[in-house]
Amino acid sequence: MIDPLRPSAEAAIAEWGRRVRANREQVERVREVEDGPDFYAPIAPAFRADPHRTDDPLLELLRSLVRPHECWLDIGAGGGRYTLPIAIRAREVIAVEPSAAMLEVLHEGMTRHGIRNIRIIHGRWPQAGIEADVALITHVGYDIEQIGPFLAMMERSAPRRIAALFERPPTSQFDAFWPLVHGEARQPLPALREFIVLLLARRMLPEVRLLEVAPPSYEAPERVLELARRQTWVRPGSAADEALERAVYQRLQERDGRFALSWEPLRLGVASW
Repeated sequence: MIDPLRPSAEAAIAEWGRRVRANREQVERVREVEDGPDFYAPIAPAFRADPHRTDDPLLELLRSLVRPHECWLDIGAGGGRYTLPIAIRAREVIAVEPSAAMLEVLHEGMTRHGIRNIRIIHGRWPQAGIEADVALITHVGYDIEQIGPFLAMMERSAPRRIAALFERPPTSQFDAFWPLVHGEARQPLPALREFIVLLLARRMLPEVRLLEVAPPSYEAPERVLELARRQTWVRPGSAADEALERAVYQRLQERDGRFALSWEPLRLGVASW
């Protein structure tokens, strides 16, 4: 019998994988559109960010942890939202990213800001043979089915590890639309709480810092609808899409020329081990 308060590492890893599979299989069953070869290509430009920005609580915390002599490994670096500012302070950053579109944004940021100490690896994690002082994942892991090998290689690659995850996955803001367009609740992905349980089950005792961050907001209502379509996999113009469009516009809230589904702050955890 599995003790829910003290699961074994095997049980925790298996449950994480089960939730990721259930989430993915649900999409495959109800989707009206296929994903392109690079899922992030349509939204990669949105991941451009000023590496000198001062309005990001997570970035401020990460900056405080960087030492000039260190090499950081950024797994799932994306367009460089954290890779670029960390590289300004660290000796080197190794950026691992599977999306070619995201890497194009990262390259643009390196050129624009004159940052040259980033070594890019185009591929998925795990990657063997990488050594760093600190390994970092930010909003990566929610949908990683093979989380055991993922973390094991992360721990082999660096003596210090840092993971930043939301209390709920970033895309969960769109989960409320699933019953309206698909007639069923969205299968939830694991997130911060499950990640902490997983580390404890693997005999890792993390230090966890909690932050509150602003919710995502967008420049136009159409942008929110576009993202809602991506997270419900409905075809524009279909009956499901018509229901989705009505629901999105009913729930949208405007503030200072920006649009959001909610203005409630989000809880973000930063686990170090």
